[in-house]
Amino acid sequence: MVDRVKRALFGAPRDLRDPQTYHTLSLVAFLAWVGLGADGLSSSSYGPEETFRALGQHTYLALALAAANAITVAVISIAYSRIIEAFPFGGGGYVVATRILGPRAGVVSGAALLVDYVLTISVSISSGCDQLFSVLPQEWAHWKLVAASAVLALFVVLNLRGVKESVTFLTPIFALFLLTHAIMIFGGIGSHLDDIPHVADDLSKGYSDGLGTIGLLGMGAIFLRAYSMGGGTYTGIEAVSNGLQIMREPKVKTAKRTMLLMAVSLAICAGGILLGYLLFHVAPEPGKTLNAVLLERFAGGWAPGGVPAGRIFIVTTLGSAAALLFVAAQAGFIDGPRVMANMAHDNWVPHRFGQISDRLSMQNGVILMAVAALATLIYTGGSVTALVTMYSINVFLTFSLSQFAMLRYWRARRAEAGYRRGLLLHGVAFLLCAGILAGTVWEKFSEGGRVTIAVTAAVVGVCFWVRSRYRRVSENLGRLDRILELVPKRADGKAPAMDPSQPTAVLMVGSFSGLGIHALFSIRKLFGTHFRNVVFVGVGVIDSATMSGIQEVEQVRERTEDGLAKFVDLAERLGFAASSRTALATEVVPEAVRLCTEVCCEHTKGVVFSGKLVFEREHWYQRIMHNETAYMIQRELQFVGISCMVLPVRVLDDAAPAKPA
Repeated sequence: MVDRVKRALFGAPRDLRDPQTYHTLSLVAFLAWVGLGADGLSSSSYGPEETFRALGQHTYLALALAAANAITVAVISIAYSRIIEAFPFGGGGYVVATRILGPRAGVVSGAALLVDYVLTISVSISSGCDQLFSVLPQEWAHWKLVAASAVLALFVVLNLRGVKESVTFLTPIFALFLLTHAIMIFGGIGSHLDDIPHVADDLSKGYSDGLGTIGLLGMGAIFLRAYSMGGGTYTGIEAVSNGLQIMREPKVKTAKRTMLLMAVSLAICAGGILLGYLLFHVAPEPGKTLNAVLLERFAGGWAPGGVPAGRIFIVTTLGSAAALLFVAAQAGFIDGPRVMANMAHDNWVPHRFGQISDRLSMQNGVILMAVAALATLIYTGGSVTALVTMYSINVFLTFSLSQFAMLRYWRARRAEAGYRRGLLLHGVAFLLCAGILAGTVWEKFSEGGRVTIAVTAAVVGVCFWVRSRYRRVSENLGRLDRILELVPKRADGKAPAMDPSQPTAVLMVGSFSGLGIHALFSIRKLFGTHFRNVVFVGVGVIDSATMSGIQEVEQVRERTEDGLAKFVDLAERLGFAASSRTALATEVVPEAVRLCTEVCCEHTKGVVFSGKLVFEREHWYQRIMHNETAYMIQRELQFVGISCMVLPVRVLDDAAPAKPA
């Protein structure tokens, strides 16, 4: 029953060896626009509002801000398109900062991205609930956090099924948002074409009054504050460069098309909403977003033939905005685990966050992102203002590091054509991003900004600690590689033939290294010549780093088979009859159990052996950083009646090497 429920909720396992699997999982430009672009497009539901509120009484600056928004979107989008060209294997800001500025800058960018994507999920769901509760009775407002938690749980289920399933499910919502907001923006502007001269006079009078009261410097300060407070408008633009692995081939071309769709739609939507605020003289009202007020002034009076068409349109538009904000959380669930997987590959976070499930989803990362997002929602009480403040700081920290890295990238390529254009583009993008970052930190440090800075710093500290632990274990295990010096040369003569009736050691190994050789020597030391045969079992693990196509999967298979061939050669030199079995899987335990069971059915006197790191002093975090695979396999095999022995490999607490046993 449990298996049937899992299959119903999360879908059936995928076949890794079928090339069609990777084609069906990849996204064309439109679906990538839905899955990744929704984050940027949905920010029009809160970014322009934060900008307009920051203007206060100086709404005459809204037109200039709309133009500044469009220019900023264009500059950042073009800059990230160049990053996609320079780094076509994906990874976005983390990879760019790591490769060009070094690992320390890379981990800061990666940590900022992780916190950013947690906040992407939180602010999208919270803002979506705000849009939804704007048309519901005010006494229902206390249910907002419960509703947000329910939406969060739904997204966990969708993403554990796989990326494409979740995106396809959400596509109609995306299309409805585009349709309703196009009607609102173009219809609102069109209905006020006759008022343009009057609006122009109001703007001119506002500028004149502003110059006379606060001066040009004061107007500039208000403009820059409002511009920086609208930093949430540009969030999500970097998502395409981070999620390049899920794009349909040719990946770079698909990603650039997606970026163009994102940039154009975001610029029109954000700028159009700001103009709508200005044309309809929108002002804050209790319990309503500015978008809800704008919609009521635009469509509230529609009632042809007594049919409340305006009310239906308002509810539909706000409902689609709320739903798209929920869709925008998808970007956090897509890119957050991928950034985590890249960091796991570099030992900044536990390796288990680079693993994928048999549904080919990064389930550990998805679950961690969901738990962190829930904690953030509870901490802020679902306040969009607090979340956007925390959100914008980390977004522009990553933006600034990425653009600064690209400046160094082009400085090192002065001999190449187009380097001046690259320097100019990324220089302007860096100044814009760094300016918004500085303005947001200055304005909102005491209102929540310090919290996100502290959390990001804590994540960076944890990453350095995790890497130091992995480094110490690696240095300690380095002593085992000395065993390679003791391996005998190839003996003359034919290798012994396998005899299934003789005692057989079934040894689970990974790559060809001192760890596996130590296990083989331990069997010989403990049992002498009792075992005549050795069968090496290896499972090539497909993780998020290799989950980009059938070619990468084939490389994993070749490396696994090559390592097993070396073990077979070593065993034959030691006088054993040897062979190997290999398989590919996303999860080691079930596939290893299957292979060992098959071998033991053929070799009835078989005993399974597996190595396990044993630390001098056990700590709770070691279970997170180092898996319990050996014990899990032992339990499964013993339950079906197969003997399995775990061979200990000692790891001392300090890095000083001990003498080999």
